[in-house]
Amino acid sequence: MSDPLSALRAATPARVALGRSGTGLPTAPLLAFQLAHARARDAVHAALPVEALRAAIALPSIFIRTAAPDRTAFLRNPDLGRRLAADAPALAKGDFDLAVVVADGLSATAVEAHAPAVVAALAARLEGWTFTPVAVVTQGRVAIGDPIGEGLGARAVVVLIGERPGLSAADSLSAYITWAPRRGRRDAERNCVSNIRAGGGLDPVDAAARIAWLLTEARRLGFTGVGLKDRSGAPTLANSSGPRLFEGETHDNN
Repeated sequence: MSDPLSALRAATPARVALGRSGTGLPTAPLLAFQLAHARARDAVHAALPVEALRAAIALPSIFIRTAAPDRTAFLRNPDLGRRLAADAPALAKGDFDLAVVVADGLSATAVEAHAPAVVAALAARLEGWTFTPVAVVTQGRVAIGDPIGEGLGARAVVVLIGERPGLSAADSLSAYITWAPRRGRRDAERNCVSNIRAGGGLDPVDAAARIAWLLTEARRLGFTGVGLKDRSGAPTLANSSGPRLFEGETHDNN
């Protein structure tokens, strides 16, 4: 007899009708659940391999610490991850189009796996744009991009940050785009491209194309956030069809 839920299982990574063994789950789905939970916990607590990451990024980079002295403080007090360390050296301010910030967030696993590919593809897409050195940040939240972008003299900032892990994926990356970064910017003034990961998510190269589109529009309009709607997949004379962006998703815990 055919399984009426097989088509649903094939369409989603969600756990659907796993069955039962007595009053519990069968052994195989139980072990799979425990493995997914362990991977999510590991992603949250993993340390970002800063030097290896900087070596993998195809642009000059700098290392920056936040006000969170360690992982425990970062997880218990999210606001510390939004501020620069009190003893952080002054940033060398210049005149740049874009600052790229790579922060561990809640999944260093995602950053290590996907951030270098996004940075390389983004640099290739934004020919003619001037970049600050890429800021590699430990114990960082989304808003850390504001003082970094402001301090480096960038007209826009992209924060590539590890998403909160789930039981379907522990290695999803998000990109937050903010025009005219400065301290005090609100989440409504940002655009987000989420679920960036190879295999099951938005491919890093495709994500870079969509981030570049949003940045180009932000420069034309002079703002990001709720007023900037993604049209990167809309039909044009050159491209009559295309995929849509994951639009407007936010992760308040970042």
